[in-house]
Amino acid sequence: MTKSWTPQSWRAKPVRQVPAYPDAGAVAEVEGRLRKYPPLVFAGEARALKQELAQVAEGRAFLLQGGDCAESFAEHEADNIRDFFRVFLQMAAALTFGASQPVVKVGRIAGQFAKPRSADMEEKDGVNLPSYRGDIINGIDFDEKSRIPDPARMAMVYRQSAATLNLLRAFAQGGYANLENVHKWMLGFVDNSPQSERYKVLASRISETIDFMRAIGINPQNNSTLRETAFYTSHEALLLGYEEALTRIDSTTGDWYATSGHMLWIGDRTRQPDHAHVEYCRGVKNPVGLKCGPSLAPDELLRLVDTLNPENEAGRLTLIARFGSDRVAEFLPPLVRAIQREGRKVVWSCDPMHGNTITANGYKTRPFSRILQEVEAFFSVHHAEGSHPGGIHIEMTGKNVTECTGGARAISAEDLSDRYHTHCDPRLNADQALELAFLVAELLKKNRDANMMPMAVNS
Repeated sequence: MTKSWTPQSWRAKPVRQVPAYPDAGAVAEVEGRLRKYPPLVFAGEARALKQELAQVAEGRAFLLQGGDCAESFAEHEADNIRDFFRVFLQMAAALTFGASQPVVKVGRIAGQFAKPRSADMEEKDGVNLPSYRGDIINGIDFDEKSRIPDPARMAMVYRQSAATLNLLRAFAQGGYANLENVHKWMLGFVDNSPQSERYKVLASRISETIDFMRAIGINPQNNSTLRETAFYTSHEALLLGYEEALTRIDSTTGDWYATSGHMLWIGDRTRQPDHAHVEYCRGVKNPVGLKCGPSLAPDELLRLVDTLNPENEAGRLTLIARFGSDRVAEFLPPLVRAIQREGRKVVWSCDPMHGNTITANGYKTRPFSRILQEVEAFFSVHHAEGSHPGGIHIEMTGKNVTECTGGARAISAEDLSDRYHTHCDPRLNADQALELAFLVAELLKKNRDANMMPMAVNS
């Protein structure tokens, strides 16, 4: 990081995906108030996440990152947060057992309110209005009043994020994350799944492990790691005025941290090396992510890596691959080879959602088969290149929605209208998310077994 960086230096750079607020004075007033508010997360927590992600970068842990495509004001209910957290814990338990490694838990929550759009305007029935850009900017209702960008929404996001974080911290540290409870929930999923026979083997092995630990005196009552968990938040750093207002100096180190979330990422549409979003993220000390799509060339990736992680710190940078199931084999290997060749320390994570969106019966959806194919291809490429497939990044909910087709319960295109509740992109429902976790656990175990095989000796 050069000395010229400040939380405001992004304002001198070209910027994309920004709303056209009609009243600049109102924007400045809200941002000024936000600068005086307490931080949502703390520098020490962001450093702890960086240390855990360093283990992922070194191949000694696995990253699970997931949550809503875009949080909303309308769905801010304690039950929704609880249901998401419960499914997330079950996924993490399955992945931990499959990998025989710690799983770093990072939610797309308590800050994921802004969404990039492919067009500034949206048309319906001959009417053109500004596109919906997430509840932090404007409303989803298709009328002129709702679609006017409103800076007061930033303060609403701050308050909702604070309330969500408060509940998540209580769940993570107050006993709700008890491993024995998580396993009971998992067994319920396995018993009710059409693929129950496939998953019972893994579930039974986890049961045996828990029984063994209890038999030798290791239980949630005397071991806090079995009843508590570390849980972190993340979101796309898209609305930079909001991020700037919540950027603070850590009193213990003198470094700048984004206090809106533990981890921020740069999207595929805003990763231009000389633009505002890269400029902002290069200066904060949080772990940051970078979405990598088919248009990203190896040389540009290396330039971005060196800009965002000039000291080559393990755990600082996560590369989130999002290609589409039919394009991974072509576009991912050159990027992995460039990182390997130059010795850059990064976490590689797979986003199998954004490259696999199609339209069916008038609804945006994502076929579960394509999501799984992208994950499998991601693992295959890293195995072939001698690299660590470090994590998955998914859009999911704890509710029984019908937004992605397929899965063990075989949601069809005709089923999409039943419970299509997303404010933006289609999400895996609770069953599909758990099913994906079990399938990824199988991939992790297969990779682990392959790495443990003795090398052949020439006779």
